[in-house]
Amino acid sequence: MPAVAVTDFEDLPHRRLGEVALARAAELGVEHADFRFERIRYQHLGARDGVLQASSEHTGTGFAVRVVSRGAWGFAAGVVLTDDEARRVGTTAVEVAALAAPMTREPVRLAPEPTYDDVRWAARVGLDPFSVPTRDKAALLVDWTERLRAHDAVDHATADVQLVAEDKYYADLAGTRTTQHRVRVDPQAEAMGTDPGSGVFDSMRTLAPPTARGWEYLLGDGHDWDSELAGLGDLLAEKLRAPSVEAGPLDLVIHPSNLWLTIHESIGHATELDRALGYEANYAGTSFATPDLVGSLRYGSPVMHVTGDRTEPHGLATTGWDDEGVATTRWDLVRDGILVGYQLDRSMAAAMPHLAVDGGRSNGCAYADSPGHVPLQRMANVSLQPAAGGPSTAELIGRVERGLYVVGDRSWSIDMQRFNFQFTGQQFHRIVDGELAGQVRDVAYQATTTDFWGAMEAVGGPQTWELGGAFNCGKAQPGQVAAVSHGCPTALFRGIRVLNTSEEGA
Repeated sequence: MPAVAVTDFEDLPHRRLGEVALARAAELGVEHADFRFERIRYQHLGARDGVLQASSEHTGTGFAVRVVSRGAWGFAAGVVLTDDEARRVGTTAVEVAALAAPMTREPVRLAPEPTYDDVRWAARVGLDPFSVPTRDKAALLVDWTERLRAHDAVDHATADVQLVAEDKYYADLAGTRTTQHRVRVDPQAEAMGTDPGSGVFDSMRTLAPPTARGWEYLLGDGHDWDSELAGLGDLLAEKLRAPSVEAGPLDLVIHPSNLWLTIHESIGHATELDRALGYEANYAGTSFATPDLVGSLRYGSPVMHVTGDRTEPHGLATTGWDDEGVATTRWDLVRDGILVGYQLDRSMAAAMPHLAVDGGRSNGCAYADSPGHVPLQRMANVSLQPAAGGPSTAELIGRVERGLYVVGDRSWSIDMQRFNFQFTGQQFHRIVDGELAGQVRDVAYQATTTDFWGAMEAVGGPQTWELGGAFNCGKAQPGQVAAVSHGCPTALFRGIRVLNTSEEGA
């Protein structure tokens, strides 16, 4: 693992406060206690038509104590960085557990985990985005909008970036102490225009995904911004003139820039064990993929291999240890098209060890989005694996007589069991006799989860694999958000129901 980045986080009193809070919890006779100290820095900048329109920055610092006492969870948090406050928060967490104990039917148990004494981890970042002057960031975004507006088809253009730097210290009574530094960036640009003949309005957005990289990403390290910005106007012009799609069953070749979101909604959320058990239903419902189906549910075709991974380089959910002190790992969720695993935390791993990894350990999926929130089971980087020596995107398109090549995400809809869904996209290119034949408009594809993945005939090779993702996966009540990535190759699906959204809306 890379060495932790040098920041002024070490100047904060996190170690001393952790010792004080944990000592207080131990005095009160808890079965388990952990301490989490976080500093999270956010920045957002946005430009429109050559003018900077938004610039904001915020830093949040605080700490939390979580305990298991009398078989129940207790939690408390604070923002005053003093020893007295650390003792108070530790005491309050134990008092909360005492209140919860009479309502707790099954005593909380945690899966075993080795201890990691004073270990460190940092994201692989070239240039700290918070070290770059704000004026330089603004100038880059303004330049992007001006370059887009130079095209005749573009009436307006926007560009924005979200930046996050997250420093976290974790300690528990078992002896684990971790210090970690994560950075993530989410840039995008969008061109908007109207066809003068038809009056049709539409937009076209860049495909570059959010990523756990530094400012170097916006300068071209990891994505070719110059080429994408140069081609966006032509794509928009073609889309504005494109005919409406003819609804019906079609073969789809889906690019990773679209397929990542289908993976997120139909596999990522569906294989969260708390949802599958019915413990969690906020934001996204429960799951059709219940534990009694492990080893037997035909999730998709035999070419389907999906992993959960908290170690993927540049993944938004990648870290060294989770918020329960568990070393992160990679494991199978779907293998040869069959459901074989889940995402879970230490309490769920203890309750259902046959679904856990490495003899009943958690797979490191606990995360809280701030020091004021309790850790939840959160999504790993859930990814569809490519085929070794598999086909290129062009070769997959060449296998289709009549169909669509789908690029870029847009809107989506899925039911509360993660089973019936509908997705749209940025670009839909007709495929005729194995060749691309221009864009069409008003397209959505619709299926059930198992029918869709069962219709996947082929996945591309490693050369087609890309890592998509989002900053804003929502879960729980009170709500929390988490960043997560999903990698996948280009894939070929046969006979998927395609809707004409204009006709459906009418």
